[in-house]
Amino acid sequence: MLNVEPQASTSSIFIIPCTLLTILFTLNACSNLQTPATADVAVSTSAVNGAASAGGGEYAPAEMRTAREKLAQANTAMAAHDYQAASDYAAQAQADAKLAQTKVSSAKAQQAAAALQEDIRVLREELNRVNNK
Repeated sequence: MLNVEPQASTSSIFIIPCTLLTILFTLNACSNLQTPATADVAVSTSAVNGAASAGGGEYAPAEMRTAREKLAQANTAMAAHDYQAASDYAAQAQADAKLAQTKVSSAKAQQAAAALQEDIRVLREELNRVNNK
């Protein structure tokens, strides 16, 4: 005669560890989301601060405002433990900060070019004045 009971206890011996492993993997996956989101927010914070110190508020105010808003949303999402949203907002904030930084660089290059053109104009006038004497 076959005894079915040992098989039932054998299967429950496998179910419990499998359930525990599933729970551990799920918890591990959730905690792994926090680490990249934290890093993303930190990198975005640095990018926003860098763009601001380079003159983003003066040369790219709209982009800086947007970057700061997205960074605030990322921090709010981190506080709410919504790590995917935090990571998404952080990426958007970083992109806006990079755009602001690019606009700052472009505006400063244009100012330098305009100053150089003015210097060239003044030198030509001086040369013309000296040659026409």
